[in-house]
Amino acid sequence: MKKIGILTGGGDCPGLNPAIRGVVYAADKFGYECVGILDGWKGMIEGKTIPLKKEDVEYIISQGGTILGTSRTNPFKKEEDVKKVIENFKNLDLHALVAIGGEDTLGVATKLYENYKLNVVGVPKTMDNDLNATDYTFGFDTASTRAMDAAKALIDTGRSHRRVMVFEVMGRHAGWVALFTAIASSADYVCLPEKKIDGKELIDKVKKAYSRKKFALVVVSEAVEIMEEEKDSLKTQEVDQFGHIILKERGMGEKISKFIEKNTGIETRHAVIGHMQRGGEPTLFDRILGTRVGIKAAQLVRDGDFGKMAALVGNEIKGVPLKDATGELKVVDKNWFELIDILF
Repeated sequence: MKKIGILTGGGDCPGLNPAIRGVVYAADKFGYECVGILDGWKGMIEGKTIPLKKEDVEYIISQGGTILGTSRTNPFKKEEDVKKVIENFKNLDLHALVAIGGEDTLGVATKLYENYKLNVVGVPKTMDNDLNATDYTFGFDTASTRAMDAAKALIDTGRSHRRVMVFEVMGRHAGWVALFTAIASSADYVCLPEKKIDGKELIDKVKKAYSRKKFALVVVSEAVEIMEEEKDSLKTQEVDQFGHIILKERGMGEKISKFIEKNTGIETRHAVIGHMQRGGEPTLFDRILGTRVGIKAAQLVRDGDFGKMAALVGNEIKGVPLKDATGELKVVDKNWFELIDILF
């Protein structure tokens, strides 16, 4: 039997296990054997694997995280690591490798396909929803739904104590989670990485909302401080192997909270949902989407259609070139700005 390797890389998110399950179920149907690569590209470098059969993945559709483990390891940081990946691909007798991940994980997959002609297929995953060539990625719906529920709880507290509440959500480069959370929770203002904060406008809208109902909610993306005036300070920040700033203690929600209280005189509190957005059971949407793209990945392997990614286009799952997904991030664009002006 031909063997398919499966790995999950980058940050974990709900929907990874349904995707793994989809690949395994479809591969079994097509007559392939599956093997799980542990801890993302780190596992491919070290050759660490576990067997994956249908009975191993039958009930993981409802589980958050990934049973394979993950890491932010970039094999292209060291030439010898790339060689180890290629050697282990051969040593494990892999016919193909299914890489499940976001921009960084799929970027490695793209290079392995284009530069070394490895039989690689991608499955897009990111709770940030910032991958191109796919309309939505699994993880985003669950993360936004969890943030929406938390925002509702903050509204209850804000209303009770007559406070302004500032809610910081995840989103490294794109503001999709913050935008959808703010819309769905009836927030009074949203701060996005794609739209420079106008301090005067922020204070004005918070004051107007507070004067009308004696509380207000502001939703903030964790990376909104990545603006021109902040770039010098960011140069000293710790980065991962892909060159991304590690967002540990940036505290933009806290900064905006203090700014609001100072300029309004209104008691203001902040809350950070953090990694709670990443864990927990996937929503129905993410379970179905994860399953569908996992199955499509196995179909791409069966058809020998390598160098492709299983993408949601409209309501269809299609194979699109990996390079189309990793060339440029999908961010909140000007088409959404008019809607933002209306709602906030």
